Amino acid sequence: MRSNRSSRPSSDRAFTLVEVMVALAVVSVAVPALLLALSQQLDGTRYLQDRIQAQWVAANRLVELRLVSAAKGTLQTGLITGSEEMAGRIWYWWSEGEETQVPGFFRYEVTVSDSEDGFSTPLHTLDGYLMVAQANRGR
Repeated sequence: MRSNRSSRPSSDRAFTLVEVMVALAVVSVAVPALLLALSQQLDGTRYLQDRIQAQWVAANRLVELRLVSAAKGTLQTGLITGSEEMAGRIWYWWSEGEETQVPGFFRYEVTVSDSEDGFSTPLHTLDGYLMVAQANRGR
């Protein structure tokens, strides 16, 4: 019997240069796509954090209006602007109040942005209704 040494067993077979180049091409396409997806995920997370903080600022403003109503027995109408620091950042808010058809019942819209000129592009807008306390209205 003659042994055939010219054919190697399949376990000794190595990658060819073409196979290595194809693998590198696949990796070079996949890695940037994964980095882009990760970057978009981080941007989305930051945006959601900003939205949550803007919601807190708007809720704080509505509570402040409720406290003023309880203390003074009246509420301001029209556009009121201000700013508040939360989580190491300055947040700008605009609250606009108007009396409804129900006497002593006010509708407020609180708009919050992270930039001073962000009224047209707010991060969050909160609508709320407040009523002036009956005991204080008769004075």
